[in-house]
Amino acid sequence: MAFLDKHKAIETHATLLMVLSLLVVSIGGLVQIVPLFYLENTIEKVDGMRPYTPLELAGRDIYIREGCYGCHSQMIRPMRDEVERYGHYSLAAESMYDHPFQWGSKRTGPDLARVGGRYSDEWHQDHFANAKSVVPESVMPPYGFLAQNVIDGEYIADTLAAHRMVGVPYTEDMVAAGQGDFAAQADPNADTAGLLERYGEKVNVRNFDGQPELTEMDALIAYIQVLGTMVDFSTFTPDASR
Repeated sequence: MAFLDKHKAIETHATLLMVLSLLVVSIGGLVQIVPLFYLENTIEKVDGMRPYTPLELAGRDIYIREGCYGCHSQMIRPMRDEVERYGHYSLAAESMYDHPFQWGSKRTGPDLARVGGRYSDEWHQDHFANAKSVVPESVMPPYGFLAQNVIDGEYIADTLAAHRMVGVPYTEDMVAAGQGDFAAQADPNADTAGLLERYGEKVNVRNFDGQPELTEMDALIAYIQVLGTMVDFSTFTPDASR
């Protein structure tokens, strides 16, 4: 009873309640924030992660421009039902080069964090042109017009440079070769030695939409096909020290 009387004194004294509430919130915040200052990096380094190629980065910009994030998340939570449906739970490192990240919480459509390589380029072409043709229950609007929008990557080097300013490790060589790498990735007959040297041997190199012109459809499919494929989860071992 004595305790309740003292608590009543706090509740009936607005200034005291405000000061004590601020004190409690401050202590809780410090407990969560201060330890982070003693970590060299809050993101565990994972083998295989690399910056997006110029074409993939352009496709990501198209993905954002068309509002795809409004219906699709890119974050698999560490819960059994999610892991069984979508694959290994998402790692912070997989979004370390995303500005902005595409985690999301709204799923009108499925999560796309592991969609890369699950479907053929032709399937994606059909899906973007008319989603109902491959997923009858889909409510996704048609994006067939992307196959008509020819792009040349004129400003892709500027985009790479901008991302470099916010911490993405694009080198001077990557920026300088940006437009060439942009076109080479969608041309299986191009000299891709430089592209593969800069971004790795696993980069998808092919005509993504089957047309002679390089289009926004090429870029978007290139981006979709790389999602979740950079990390080899058959060999991945979490850092137990974290």
